[in-house]
Amino acid sequence: MTGIVRRSEVRLIGGQWKRSKLPVADAPGLRPTPDRVRVTLFNWLGQDLAGWRCLDAFAGSGALGFEAASRGADQVVLIERDRRLALALSESKQRLNAAQLRIETTDAMAWMARCPDESFELVFIDPPFDAKLVEPALALAQRLVVPQGFVYVEAGEAVAPPVGFKLHRQSRAGAVHFHLLQRVDPL
Repeated sequence: MTGIVRRSEVRLIGGQWKRSKLPVADAPGLRPTPDRVRVTLFNWLGQDLAGWRCLDAFAGSGALGFEAASRGADQVVLIERDRRLALALSESKQRLNAAQLRIETTDAMAWMARCPDESFELVFIDPPFDAKLVEPALALAQRLVVPQGFVYVEAGEAVAPPVGFKLHRQSRAGAVHFHLLQRVDPL
């Protein structure tokens, strides 16, 4: 692996690449979504994401974005500002021949701010817990998802849905609070 100190791996849990491994670098704030959380999330969403466009805003290991692509999402954008992590994502994309994935090496907040409205059916927000980016990222994500679209949020504490979202499902696994929010139309 070029430029990456390999700490561990995360295994994809469903879809066409089930059991494929993604490298997890030793990088500050990087903590891939645990297997059991991904199992629960994709049980909530359904196993077939055919036709969906997804954004993994703080990609890290890429586990969430690759899971979505593995389950048939038509387009998945992975945003990662760390060049070493983005390179690892590109190598995994090439190895899996994942043509529906696009990797952007940039700041997620800036990218989301300039992204067109209603570009995605699903947005993943899983920034480093100490970065305090959940609320501002949710504000940007609200206009990025289609009506009735979903935003998945992972945080170190429970997150209340902001105006324009309803809580679809939530749970907790250890220190990880995870939420599936759904965009609602104002009355």
